[in-house]
Amino acid sequence: MKNLLAIALMAILVSCGARQKNVDNADPMAYANTITASDLKDHLFTFASDEFQGRETGEPGQKMAAEYLKKEYQSLDLPSPMGNDDYFQEVDPSYFKRGNIESTENVMAFLKGSEKPDEIVVISSHYDHVGMDEDGNIFNGADDDGSGTVGVLEIAQAFHKAAKDGYTPRRSILFLNVTGEEKGLIGSKYYTDNPVFPLENTVADLNIDMIGRVDPDHEGKADYIYLIGSDKLSTDLHKLSENVNKKYMNLDLDYTYNDENDPNRFYYRSDHYNFAKHNVPIIFYFNGVHADYHKATDTPDKINYDMLAKRAQLVFLTAWEVANRPERLVVDKPVEDKSAK
Repeated sequence: MKNLLAIALMAILVSCGARQKNVDNADPMAYANTITASDLKDHLFTFASDEFQGRETGEPGQKMAAEYLKKEYQSLDLPSPMGNDDYFQEVDPSYFKRGNIESTENVMAFLKGSEKPDEIVVISSHYDHVGMDEDGNIFNGADDDGSGTVGVLEIAQAFHKAAKDGYTPRRSILFLNVTGEEKGLIGSKYYTDNPVFPLENTVADLNIDMIGRVDPDHEGKADYIYLIGSDKLSTDLHKLSENVNKKYMNLDLDYTYNDENDPNRFYYRSDHYNFAKHNVPIIFYFNGVHADYHKATDTPDKINYDMLAKRAQLVFLTAWEVANRPERLVVDKPVEDKSAK
């Protein structure tokens, strides 16, 4: 009996020791490499299949997509930030100014930080798309934004693997898949109006919206990603982002759409903006538009999965650094929070 007790005690101590490893000793690239083209492809050929009917907000396909995300987070033993088995943040229908949408939900999972659990790093994507047309053509939205959504799943898996090995990030990570982006950034607005964690405790939002294709301006030079907003609020975040890329990935960081005078105004057109207007530093990761944007031809067979993996790895590595640096990011260029009026 004494021997059994000793063995049990030793097992507990070993387990505790694993949970208390110094995260500075981890090799984040080892975990980034768990984000693979093949896993992303497996996810996306399901998530952007006809079965999900184009994932239109409030429709059965969107509900199926929400359940898919929930099951994937559960398979990683990542809990809901709201407790119990409730991974869904129900969005008040009054937020929708067009259409007759009675029920839709954001999907959330959570990894609690080891040292600064009250400071939150958000990794976001929108998982809705535009559904079907009158002729029954399905708009699968493989790039928009199936690519970002499966990227978030793989990033969650990488963080989970690190935590399982004893390298839990210092700050907490919220994996946030929002609904209603195609209806006017509704899910992210609802979250920032009704945050599960106070926005003043939210360190950054890394938002992924379309990272699976190569736009016409980069044909033949696919190792790129457009970054938007990294320097708008926090010099710290911009420098960190560039340093992480230089150290690990060496992608071409294209800031074309970051220009305040760019007529596309992409900074204001995805879910990160609802965080930015509350002075939460953001980065928007984007591959640019292409001929299949918002068409039934945006299908998973057209995704560049090797590039999708590299871009998701970059987001993971950037989130890793934000979550584990000694001090939280400084907001040195705040804007007036117009929503407070």
